[in-house]
Amino acid sequence: MVSLLEPIAQPLPLQLLQESLEFRASKISFHKSKPTRRRDFPQPISTSPAHFFPLDDLVNSSTYASALESCKCPRLGKQVHAQTLKNGFHGHEFVETKLLQMYGKCGCFNDAVLLFDKMRARNLYSWTALLNVYLSDGLFEEAFECFQQVRFEDFDLEFFLFPVVLKICCGYGGIELGKQLHGIVMKYGFSSNIYVGNALIDMYGKCASLEDAKKFLSNMSVRDCVSWNSVITAFAVNGMLSEAHEVFKQMSAEDNLTPNFISWSALIGGFSQNGYDEEAIEMLYKMQAVGFQPNAQTLASILPACGRLQMLYLGKAIHGYLARHELMSNSFVVNGLIDVYRRCGDMGNAFRVFSMFSTKNDVSYNTMLVGYFENGEISKAQELFYQMQREGKWKDIISWNSMISGYVNNSMFGEALNMFHKVMWKEEIEADTFTLGSALAACADMGLLRRGKEIHSCAIVRGLQTDAFVGGALVEMYSKCLDIKAAQKAFDKVNERDIPTWNALISSYARSDEMVSVECTLEKMKADGCDPNIYTWNGILAGHVENARNESALQLFLDIQYSGLRPDIYTIGTVLPACSRLATLDRGKQIHAYAVRCGYDSDTHIGSALVDMYAKCGCVKHARLAYDNIKKYNLVTENAMLTAYAMHGYGEEGIDFFRRMLGNGFIPDDVTFLSALSSCVHAGLLETGLEFFDLMGSYNAKPTLKHYTCMVDLLSRTGKLNEALKVIKEMPWDPDTVIWGALLGGCVIHKNLEVGETAANKLIELEPGNTGNHIMLANLYASVGRWGDLTKTRQLINEKKMHKSPGCSWIEDKSEIHVFVACDTSHQRTDEIYEILNILTTQIKVEH
Repeated sequence: MVSLLEPIAQPLPLQLLQESLEFRASKISFHKSKPTRRRDFPQPISTSPAHFFPLDDLVNSSTYASALESCKCPRLGKQVHAQTLKNGFHGHEFVETKLLQMYGKCGCFNDAVLLFDKMRARNLYSWTALLNVYLSDGLFEEAFECFQQVRFEDFDLEFFLFPVVLKICCGYGGIELGKQLHGIVMKYGFSSNIYVGNALIDMYGKCASLEDAKKFLSNMSVRDCVSWNSVITAFAVNGMLSEAHEVFKQMSAEDNLTPNFISWSALIGGFSQNGYDEEAIEMLYKMQAVGFQPNAQTLASILPACGRLQMLYLGKAIHGYLARHELMSNSFVVNGLIDVYRRCGDMGNAFRVFSMFSTKNDVSYNTMLVGYFENGEISKAQELFYQMQREGKWKDIISWNSMISGYVNNSMFGEALNMFHKVMWKEEIEADTFTLGSALAACADMGLLRRGKEIHSCAIVRGLQTDAFVGGALVEMYSKCLDIKAAQKAFDKVNERDIPTWNALISSYARSDEMVSVECTLEKMKADGCDPNIYTWNGILAGHVENARNESALQLFLDIQYSGLRPDIYTIGTVLPACSRLATLDRGKQIHAYAVRCGYDSDTHIGSALVDMYAKCGCVKHARLAYDNIKKYNLVTENAMLTAYAMHGYGEEGIDFFRRMLGNGFIPDDVTFLSALSSCVHAGLLETGLEFFDLMGSYNAKPTLKHYTCMVDLLSRTGKLNEALKVIKEMPWDPDTVIWGALLGGCVIHKNLEVGETAANKLIELEPGNTGNHIMLANLYASVGRWGDLTKTRQLINEKKMHKSPGCSWIEDKSEIHVFVACDTSHQRTDEIYEILNILTTQIKVEH
């Protein structure tokens, strides 16, 4: 532990520096001031009389100080330095201190330290300036050593040193060092100084010691807005937003201080950084209402909130404000705007901002890459990535990770693994945890166990198998490849298990339907100090649905709500298929209502699930309403609605919808064509069906057995039975019972005995015990008046004691499904049911 109270070794005797301009930042020696020492200075940047310089005239130290304080350009600063040497200010303590501050402000670390090392005389201001240089470069430990050296100098410490020294604690030494420095402050009597006091509050806040920060504030004799703002910022940065808001209100109540611009900005930034997006935007409006206009920094903090809420109109309003106030040169707001546009799916405006205003750094490039992938514009993402390579930015592993994860999220797993392979072969790029995690996700979704093991080996070689992110990806990969033991072993290797890692293991057990292991792992997770979150329960819920435990899934959904957790958009998307499979309309409507309250119903994925649920529950009208409410359509949403029409015999509507899809630029797949052909069957439109079937080749959609079945059904229903039989014989698939059944059904309708017997014989050959096949054959004989064959078929059914499987009906009452078949006596309330049925039958007879 860093300590200021331990004995400090006496400084070494002063050693003369080598007269060299070579410099090593880590080997700086701090020399005691000796005005008599002679130093050689580097040559001025430019002393050519051909260049006019405004300070060539006679100037004093104040003029140089003013120029250096306003200087933000290293090149100009070095020219001023050259002028000081030319005009005789070599060794001038005040001017050289200002030069030191200028170099630190301009980020010229080497120049600053070299100047300090050459200074003839150093005072406390010089040392303070050097401390700032170290802190600006993130060299906290070196800054601490510098402070230690200051304590051996012959001058007394002043209050202005401590606000700088206290900044060391957030990067080195932490709260322990901070409290020791607080003790030194008290020893020198500076704790009552408002500047030092504010710095102490800031230090405690950055070290997450919030109670100490608040306690010191309450004990301060004099407080200003900076004091209060330091505490507000401390609470906000550490996620304690209610406490930050309370301190915000106390400013006026206790000290009669009106919150200033910094107060508002700190609170807005805190809300936004901690995901309180709506509250952050509300505070922005309130800030403007009291007369403060946001600057670039404030708007940079609010833009992520706009993006997460997908508030495109507000993002555009902020864009306009930034343009009017000439703030588009700020890289943070530019990248923030690009992020808003990409989250809202407006990649056109994102690209315009990127092209016109962006400094084309790694952040802006990667934001654009992610945006293109999220919005399905794969070719543009690839083009941008190739542009990065041409501009020499291809060595950034983050960009490669964006490409790999983008391919994975768009189900382009082969491309993702090819990109990963390129990373592994490039010596200039080193794969990190995210690279391996994304590649493992591709293996998991493709079921490539061997390739996943190879990546696992790469992780072991790099020592990354113990990382929580890689470990979680390994657990998921092994579980999806049905190797639960390997998943458990990968989990056991993770050093610091976080909630996502536990969730991956629990989800793997749930998908394998090992619910006992799920319960045991949940208990171990809690014992490890990790509380299950909504993602934990989403994984278990998905396991129930994947294993057809639909009633259990719906019950778990209720339990999640009773537990106080808020189901998120993934919960809704997971549980809706359970309603579809159970055809439980009432519970489906309840979940739809929840989705509406949370604003999820317009989401593409949720909207598609709602359309599917209503279609499978027999409500095409509600399915269309759910479809119309979707904000952004894709092929999945289109297929869901088209399937709903086809499923319920809305042939004309399905055909019109399919043509509109093509007109809107959607590229149909095999699912689309199957629903379109089914619509043609229901509408009885043979020519349209043939047109759609021929169209499949134009979209590289290969017909499957189901597509041929639709065509056979369509030809059979329209009387083209020989053509239908020809399709069956020539198709590249072995016919199944469904396609022969479709042909036989058409033969019954059109009384074609020859083709019908062929189809019936094939059916009976494939399913000899299926009563329905014999009944259809009997119906064919009846339709053509072959009564003798009809009698033989019925005798055969009776001899083999064949019985047609009865159909069933069901009703839903109080979230419980009741199933009935003809003459059913298995229900637990059979006596009551038949009693009511007899009463109803009697009433019907009386009334008729």
